[in-house]
Amino acid sequence: MIRIDFRELLGAARRELGVTSALLVMALGATGFLAIAEEVSEGGTHRFDRSVLTALRVDGQPHQLVGPPWLHVAAVDITALGSITVLSLVILLAFALLASLRRWAEALLLAVGAGGGLLISQGLKRLFERERPDLAYRAVEAVNASFPSGHAMLSAVVFLTLGVLAARYADRRRVKVLAVVSAVLVSLLVGLSRVYLGVHWASDVLAGWSAGAAWAMACWLAAFLLRRRFFAEQVF
Repeated sequence: MIRIDFRELLGAARRELGVTSALLVMALGATGFLAIAEEVSEGGTHRFDRSVLTALRVDGQPHQLVGPPWLHVAAVDITALGSITVLSLVILLAFALLASLRRWAEALLLAVGAGGGLLISQGLKRLFERERPDLAYRAVEAVNASFPSGHAMLSAVVFLTLGVLAARYADRRRVKVLAVVSAVLVSLLVGLSRVYLGVHWASDVLAGWSAGAAWAMACWLAAFLLRRRFFAEQVF
């Protein structure tokens, strides 16, 4: 008689669902980025970008942000979460923690994901060389090209990777969901703050989110396959 191990069956289903979800996010992210990049190259996002930017400014005063003063301060604080300095500190601390736990594969995933994301971001900026919004709209300083948003892309890469790793080691489903949702929320807030502060066009941020999510999931899938192949483990 054939015996069915339902626990193993459910475990396999969950693993396949995770892989399928990662593939879907990667595909949607890559497709979204390519679509946005094409529109930006052809000038198709100009009206949309301009309307979003002006909607976040007091009418006739491009230097004056809408909203109360505390919101301005909060936006500056949040946007710092996507800076190279803060993300580097987060990566170093997370890497040290994973190394101390001898989780070398996870530590390598984080390092490769972040390093590769930075190289991709800088390469795309040099490729497109898009100008940022006028200085009159900028509430904070910004350097290099505008497309895609490095803050949006790198925050997506780093925080999504950390969120997925945290979800893997959580026992309860609610904790897994919280880890991933928190990572997505932080990434979204960082990107929104860049538009609000006038240092990026909305399409820059959309492209950054798309590319960041695609790269993070590509790294996760690569790590999943390598670990399954070389360490004979079914779960990463």
